[in-house]
Amino acid sequence: MPSGNLGLVVMVLGYGAGAGLSLLAPSDRAARVLTAIGAAIGCIGGLIAASSVLVTRVPVDATFGSLVSAAGGVAIHLDPLGAFFLLLVALVGLPAAVYGVTYTSEYEGRHSLRLFGLMFNGFLLGMSLVPCAANIFTFLFAWELMAITSYFLVMTESQYAETRYAGLWYAVMTHFGFLVLLPMFLIMAPGSGATAFADLRTHAALMSGSAKSVVFLLAMVAFGSKAGLVPLHVWLPRAHPAAPSHVSALMSGVMIKLGVYGVLRVVVDFLGAGPAWWGGLVLAAGSISALSGVLYALTENDLKRLLAYSSVENVGVIFLGIGAGLVLQSYGLHTLALVGFGAALLHTLNHAFFKALLFLATGNVLHEAHTRNMERMGGLIKGMPQTAALFLIGSAAAAALPPLNGFASEWMVFQALLSGVQIPQPDVAIGAPLAIGVLALTSGLAAACFVKAFGISFLAMPRSEEAARARESHWSSRAVMGVLAAGCVGLGLAAPRIFDGLFRIAGSLFAAGSSASPPAVGRLWLAAPNGVAQVSPLLIAVAAALAIGVPVALLRWRGLQWRRADTWGCGRIQQTARMEYTSSAFAEPLRRVFSELYRPTEDLTINVHPDSRYFIRSITYTSAVVPWIERAFYDPVARGMRACATQVRRLQGGSVHLYLLYLSGALMAALVAAWWFR
Repeated sequence: MPSGNLGLVVMVLGYGAGAGLSLLAPSDRAARVLTAIGAAIGCIGGLIAASSVLVTRVPVDATFGSLVSAAGGVAIHLDPLGAFFLLLVALVGLPAAVYGVTYTSEYEGRHSLRLFGLMFNGFLLGMSLVPCAANIFTFLFAWELMAITSYFLVMTESQYAETRYAGLWYAVMTHFGFLVLLPMFLIMAPGSGATAFADLRTHAALMSGSAKSVVFLLAMVAFGSKAGLVPLHVWLPRAHPAAPSHVSALMSGVMIKLGVYGVLRVVVDFLGAGPAWWGGLVLAAGSISALSGVLYALTENDLKRLLAYSSVENVGVIFLGIGAGLVLQSYGLHTLALVGFGAALLHTLNHAFFKALLFLATGNVLHEAHTRNMERMGGLIKGMPQTAALFLIGSAAAAALPPLNGFASEWMVFQALLSGVQIPQPDVAIGAPLAIGVLALTSGLAAACFVKAFGISFLAMPRSEEAARARESHWSSRAVMGVLAAGCVGLGLAAPRIFDGLFRIAGSLFAAGSSASPPAVGRLWLAAPNGVAQVSPLLIAVAAALAIGVPVALLRWRGLQWRRADTWGCGRIQQTARMEYTSSAFAEPLRRVFSELYRPTEDLTINVHPDSRYFIRSITYTSAVVPWIERAFYDPVARGMRACATQVRRLQGGSVHLYLLYLSGALMAALVAAWWFR
């Protein structure tokens, strides 16, 4: 059996065994271990299958026609693009599974870890099958399996009203996306019996331009809701914080990227080159998502919600790369288009690593400090120095600081956008600089955001007793995070070689790009498509190490002694936690600058002494920010639905005679319809 097929068999059997054995486990402890073992075996199988395809360039095909034969059976086709996303699932799924063994120990006796193991392995299986699907039925089955199992994982702590509210939002939005997929596939399918993706690709070449545009719009809505594109992102900052931290790492690091896979598969692979406005629309969606995501992340006090909004920002950056590729492709600049698609894939990979690392580190903090509120943290670096160092690496990568991986991919997205200046069209001449400006502003704000996330959470003095007592979590959790942190460093240093491979994966999506050469110079440099700008993350790392290491070594050689002392206290004799910069205070300048966007609601309550209003007992100040898209779109929709429901409720008159009249009317309508269409 070829290694690719063997890997898929191991993957399915591993996830299946993990789901079944954890459900039948004699105890919660056994369920935790069996869940991780099954998931680890499944991830290893996925690694084998994906690596086989990426190395040999030979797709893996399998068809089980007897299974649901009416829908074309279960069909598997793993090509380089699918193998890349399958590799992503395995690379993040394996550390998440190991991390979950100790993280879920606190759920023993409180939640069913047997059911959790079933859903966790089912979630990994669903995500793994999506990029392997070769027909409509297999894709929709895997997509829905991924959606249902992730819903139950989000609802793990369903005793909290916040979790139930998040689960409701997630269920509505994910099934809304599923419903939009149905007409998209219906338009693309050439006939009732032709459901294979190969048939869709062939039929798409014969479709009219208007039909292709409808499919494009449906794909953007369906897959954009899964990816977390604004304005379809509203479920993401609710569901990700509610889920267990290692599930949040999977959802943010991998699941939302399958929305990116869907766009690349349908728009780039099936539909091919389209009009320039396709790329313009994707650029607009990416720009709005990137800027909105980072702006709302900056105002968050909830650390997991901050990371969730950061995922919205990074999805926006990915779609900026895709949009640049679509615009360049529409003008026949195929090699430059591949730079955009390759940059999007590179940022997809990099974001998976640093965001998974950040969510797992946040899980350690939540486990020890028992809060997600940064206003209740502070000083965690003293009790959790290793977790703090790992969180700092993830934060630096998320802020796109060289030489870490986030820098390399955002730099390539910049270069793809700059390539648009070669198109002598007024709309491109206006749109490309705007997108570049948005990306530059987003990058700067992201750096400020993660300065806040790390500084407020880990530095200064503890703001609660729990934060003061926090200690390092189990060594296995830190080891898993260490692997992801090493990945952030390694992916950054090896970015030129990795981009070469991703460039060729993107080139496999259309014939004109299969023979293009990536704009990389040797094994050290990432080069701009025009050859003007070059950057080497490895040389940056060497230069930084020398710039820091040589002076420190000289000072030590001259007898410099380390000593510990209190930081400068601004003239005060003693500092307290109440004097520290808070999360809200850090974001206050930006809240004022972008006040028209935030429009915060503020409430000031002053409790005075009953005998004299000049003696104040307490002052309570509360402020909240409602995202603009909810105010502008979702709130009016909700009010409209409530109004419709109120009108429909009038039909419930409470009279049996009235209900019999309804039944009679419905029966007569059915008979008339049957006679009319006979």
